[in-house]
Amino acid sequence: MHLLLIEDDKKTSSHVAQGFQEKGHVCDVVEDGKAGLEEAVHGSYDVIIVDRMLPTLDGLSLVKALRAANSIVPVIYLTAIDGIDDRVAGLEAGADDYLTKPFAFSELAARVKALTRRHAAPAKVTTLQVADLEMDLVKRSVKRAGRNIVLQTREFLLLEVLMRAAGQVLTRNMLLEQVWDIHFDPKTSIVETHISRLRAKIDKPFGEPLLHTVRSCGYTLRAPG
Repeated sequence: MHLLLIEDDKKTSSHVAQGFQEKGHVCDVVEDGKAGLEEAVHGSYDVIIVDRMLPTLDGLSLVKALRAANSIVPVIYLTAIDGIDDRVAGLEAGADDYLTKPFAFSELAARVKALTRRHAAPAKVTTLQVADLEMDLVKRSVKRAGRNIVLQTREFLLLEVLMRAAGQVLTRNMLLEQVWDIHFDPKTSIVETHISRLRAKIDKPFGEPLLHTVRSCGYTLRAPG
């Protein structure tokens, strides 16, 4: 496994890098945000570990820029910033997991392993379709009525979950768990905001809505009729 650690605290980076090296993995270390983003975009990594507080470019902005560059490499924050709002902001920015300092290396290693297993699991299907909405899981592309639709990483994941469960009602908590890996109520409108963005892209330009709100229950994606 090839990891990238973007961390400016030398004691922490040395501890983490040594731990993964002892497990037989390669762990590259970069100490500032801008250089870390450059390496993350152009390098080939299985998992990226990012501190929130970094010189030249903070971790939140780094992950946003990484996702804007269409990178789907799993990202885990390793940070002393531990407020619930901070965790939610980090996950909304595009991270896959969030671990606060002080931490046990064994937990970090377990979370990294879980991320690689989750992302490496082969899909049983390579395409999904609901009415004239098509998703290619290999090319990570979406079309409706033959027109390309550009989605951000989290929007793509949200649509994938909805399409895999087409016709079923998914609650807000189910979406939080499956799309953001959040197992508590963050008391924010993260789901509603992303549903609104998704509607604007997959429904509004096409007239016939596929994404529906089921009052007091959740959301469902279904073909007309």
